[in-house]
Amino acid sequence: MARAPVMAAGGIVLRRGAPPLIAVVRQRKRNEWVLPKGKLDDGETPREAAHREVLEETGHDVTIHEFLGTLVYQSGGRSKVVHFWRMEAGDGPVRKLMNDIKAVDWLTLEDALGRLSREDERVFLTQVGPIALAAAGLAPGDADVRSPLATEDVDAALQTPAEAASVGELRHGLLQKVKAWLRGEA
Repeated sequence: MARAPVMAAGGIVLRRGAPPLIAVVRQRKRNEWVLPKGKLDDGETPREAAHREVLEETGHDVTIHEFLGTLVYQSGGRSKVVHFWRMEAGDGPVRKLMNDIKAVDWLTLEDALGRLSREDERVFLTQVGPIALAAAGLAPGDADVRSPLATEDVDAALQTPAEAASVGELRHGLLQKVKAWLRGEA
């Protein structure tokens, strides 16, 4: 019998500036650089967990914006499902880091991609990092642009008309597979 997946949530945390920066955290236990995230507590929604975990791991209070996607990977013999939101951090930390975190670095998208220890997180950030920056109105190197795009506008900007139908079909098929997997049918 398959074990239930571990549910977690986190953020692609941006800090405005020239250039805009993204938070990555260094875990004390594994000494790995990762995106800020963590497991849901009992009764907590993924969005609530994302806010709490980012505060604990970065020390920054954040404003949560749109949902960016879900990353699924194997950890300790179980599937881990992590939901991510675009977040913006305030000017400075409002609390100490939790004991599990050794350090927080604020890096450009390119440097964050180079720093992350896990390949699956690098691939995920490669896909959603530019979308998060565009949605925040932060083109790389241009922190003064502040007109956020709607999610549909970002999606449309990334697709040609021919791709739009196939992407929709892929999303529908993937959604059906995930639902079947969650029901234990896959």
